[in-house]
Amino acid sequence: MTTNGPSAGAKRDENMTGKMQTMLREAQISITDAIEKIDGKGKFQEDEWVRPTGGGGVSRVLSGGNVWEKAGIGLSVIHGEMPQENLRAAKDRGTARSSKDEKVPFCAAGLSCVMHPRNPHCPTMHFNYRYFETDDGEHWWFGGGTDITPSYVDEEDMQHFHGVYKDVCDRHDPEFYPMMKKAADDYFLIPHRGERRGLGGIFYDDLNDREPEKLFKFAKDAVNHVVPAYGPIIEKHKNDDFTEEQKQWQQLRRGRYVEFNLVNDRGTIFGLKTGIGRTESILMTLPETASWLYDHQPAPGSPEANFLDAARNPRDWV
Repeated sequence: MTTNGPSAGAKRDENMTGKMQTMLREAQISITDAIEKIDGKGKFQEDEWVRPTGGGGVSRVLSGGNVWEKAGIGLSVIHGEMPQENLRAAKDRGTARSSKDEKVPFCAAGLSCVMHPRNPHCPTMHFNYRYFETDDGEHWWFGGGTDITPSYVDEEDMQHFHGVYKDVCDRHDPEFYPMMKKAADDYFLIPHRGERRGLGGIFYDDLNDREPEKLFKFAKDAVNHVVPAYGPIIEKHKNDDFTEEQKQWQQLRRGRYVEFNLVNDRGTIFGLKTGIGRTESILMTLPETASWLYDHQPAPGSPEANFLDAARNPRDWV
């Protein structure tokens, strides 16, 4: 979901980058504390890093847990000068309005996370919440969302996950959920496969159509409901029995996850191509293991075929 530029009266908040940094750091700590409690074994290792050309961040990574094979959650607050062609990438999506050739001073704050569980009945979950602005105040926007990538369809789980985020959206704008749910279904499509990497959630980008404080409050509400939306699903399934065939299906779905992130994900491509992001932090979202089998087709009528149908034909869960 994108906008065509700030609405009348929607002026930049000069303190917004700092407010986002504080809010997202608090979310990073509270989310990792909750995940460690659910896992019961794994601990997040914290890595502070400095970006040579301006800013830095804090990455937290868990591996070898009882529940999660790998989980990473990274905070970045960066500033510097962005080549004009990079800003034009946003212009192509309807946000930027500059035709100048010089580099553009900017600052940005974001929190991104992916969690890959061991059990194939436990979904992978991803979220990202971010804010960007140029120093002249001409361009600013919010982006983000939370989405879920199970290997199997559990109607009750999807009703819970989407229901939590519908409630979050409805508190701020009743039009948010239908727009952002559709935006997620559209964005997470793997074009060369004709299927989504998962079963959606909410997604928005280049959002600047109202006062920044209202969008900040929405982002805060959304990131603070990651654990209520995701945690109960993991608690429900973390001790489920599974077969080797189900584990193999999970590995195949992880392969699709990798394909999307490396081929289609705007943030990954932007960070790697421009050098603005930190490579280790960008790629920490990838699973430790994944699989590709040649022309694999699930048996008709199987749970795997049901999932594939849901990935190809988005469903309304709430």
